[in-house]
Amino acid sequence: MMGMREGAVRCLDPHGFHFMRYTEWGDPANPRVLICAHGLTRNGRDFDYVARSLEDAYRVVCPDVVGRGRSDWLRDPADYHYSVYCGDMATLIAKLGAETVDWLGTSMGGILGMILASVPGSPVRKLIMNDVGCLIPKAAIERIGKYVGNDPPYESLDALEAAMRDVSPFGELSAEQWRHLAMHVAKQDDKGQWRFRYDPGIGKNFHAAPLADVDLRQYWEAVHGPALVIRGENSDLLRAETLEEMRRRSHTETLVVPRTGHAPMLMDDFQAGAIRRFLLG
Repeated sequence: MMGMREGAVRCLDPHGFHFMRYTEWGDPANPRVLICAHGLTRNGRDFDYVARSLEDAYRVVCPDVVGRGRSDWLRDPADYHYSVYCGDMATLIAKLGAETVDWLGTSMGGILGMILASVPGSPVRKLIMNDVGCLIPKAAIERIGKYVGNDPPYESLDALEAAMRDVSPFGELSAEQWRHLAMHVAKQDDKGQWRFRYDPGIGKNFHAAPLADVDLRQYWEAVHGPALVIRGENSDLLRAETLEEMRRRSHTETLVVPRTGHAPMLMDDFQAGAIRRFLLG
């Protein structure tokens, strides 16, 4: 076991270069690479548990998508969109020297993986989409829109964690796991107050889009390889009927995580074990 390391890669966007930071687990010489991509306002440290559980078999790389975590913020918030994120991930894959990669993505990170896995000549071999699918319901977008881009200060890390728990139906987590998720998504400002560690400018494009269901079937139908789709039993972002539709595609497996909304946090043996079986099976 090699433990966690930190890295960075310099990426090009429409208005300059920016650094994307990542954490990395496992043997850096291992040709079997798993990239783990997080949700809209989260960061790569969400994957610590699953990365630890796979580092014996994989080189696991968990980027902070630009504008989140320890990565740079973009100069123009209008650049927070999938074409920039896809370009950043192509740069990361090039730096890793990987011929192929497997992909685990939660929510936004799952959409990113689905887009990358759908294009000709894609390096993505196996795809895991965590609580996101080929149709994003309008109601879920509306719910997320209520907090994305807001930047309220909190007096303490406890207060920030309470706010996170309030909007995040992540399922049955221990106090230690909730604190891990809060700690890595928090930062202190120069006044000593706590804020979420992402660029509020991410909200610009999110709120600019018309409020409607988002149909991503063209990407899903073009995904080349095997897929595992995970759904939180109470998820509003990946509906049960969407999961059923996706399951009909060949080489697609599904997993439902009980008593969990959007999104399962992959921090127990049931969830991490299913991921391991799919990747190594």
